[in-house]
Amino acid sequence: MLNRRHFTLAGISAAALAATARLAIAGPPEKTAATTFEVTKSEEEWKKLLTSEQYYVLRKHGTERAGTSPLDKQYGPGTYACVGCDLPLFSSATKFDSGTGWPSFYAPLENAVGTTSDRSLFMARTEVHCRRCGGHLGHVFDDGPKPTGLRYCMNGVALKFIGEKKSSS
Repeated sequence: MLNRRHFTLAGISAAALAATARLAIAGPPEKTAATTFEVTKSEEEWKKLLTSEQYYVLRKHGTERAGTSPLDKQYGPGTYACVGCDLPLFSSATKFDSGTGWPSFYAPLENAVGTTSDRSLFMARTEVHCRRCGGHLGHVFDDGPKPTGLRYCMNGVALKFIGEKKSSS
């Protein structure tokens, strides 16, 4: 026998399913804040500059599959820069193995990234973007190692690694 609780649960389930379907069709919500970045390009210019996967992550706030980026296991000395505008973002000195399948850092370089609130996928997260071009890099979480306790979980496709040049003796 069906009672009021069954109808309520069915209604909640239907609403959640409908919201998920809208998100899947429409994609992530557009940012409403009017932000101007130093590096701006048209969508066509970004598409010419970036691969389709880079464009999806940086410009459409996508996420690459975990474990697909070779940068996750890159531990040589150097700097990680934005693939969209070449701004240095993270030092290899702050990189650590988070076990998540994405390159992770406990701190960005000074004045390198910005953050915004991301409330997509039915949760609240802090999105990390390049402060110069606005490209989506990933998210920051408060479960990282000392000294900051933060985990900047970045999409490897949004980064490029610039290794330190060895000095000749």
